[in-house]
Amino acid sequence: MSTKKGLTYKEAVAEIEEIMVKLEGDDLDVDELSKDVSRAAFLIKYCKDKLRNTEEEVNKIIESLDDDK
Repeated sequence: MSTKKGLTYKEAVAEIEEIMVKLEGDDLDVDELSKDVSRAAFLIKYCKDKLRNTEEEVNKIIESLDDDK
């Protein structure tokens, strides 16, 4: 499990998918449930923040192209 600092968007999505498979599986470990849900929530927030920041960066780039006209 990576920390937020070294985590990529792709890794976060893959880990969310792994957690979802565990949660949807027949052999759900109740003792791990809280930890898994907490980690998934962290990863979802991380992905949302990453997408928001990327969108802002792309918009700035596009705006700078428009300014050059």
